[in-house]
Amino acid sequence: MEIMEWRKDGYLISTDKSKIDIATVHRFLSQTYWAEGIPIEIVKRGVDNSLCFAIYRGERLIGFAGVITDFATFAYLADVFILPEERGKRLSKWLMRVILDHPRLQGLRRFTLATRDAHGLYAQFGFTPFDKPERWMERHAPDIYKQK
Repeated sequence: MEIMEWRKDGYLISTDKSKIDIATVHRFLSQTYWAEGIPIEIVKRGVDNSLCFAIYRGERLIGFAGVITDFATFAYLADVFILPEERGKRLSKWLMRVILDHPRLQGLRRFTLATRDAHGLYAQFGFTPFDKPERWMERHAPDIYKQK
């Protein structure tokens, strides 16, 4: 897949997976409510099998998002974060705009995500609660990373 990059105010968003600092992504994700304790091998596999967007200030990774997709009809936005010391600079909004404008993510029938606390951010980009939640089902294993 073609690598794409966007620059703004000294920051870079890149889809180049070879640049991603997996240790930083793992360190952050392993402490989140949605991926607490996630093994680094799972983070690596997720990066390998997703369209990834990493934000850098200089050479340092300071934000990340992954899109799991078939590039035709469906996408799921996952593992979005900006490091705490970089928040408040509108980087999450820029990241969302870059993701939603990506040429390979156009014309999708459904683009989903799950969040506990960022509804306001995602609503600005057209995300809404499920229209018919009764149609959706899941298999959820919230403690999967703790079962080792």
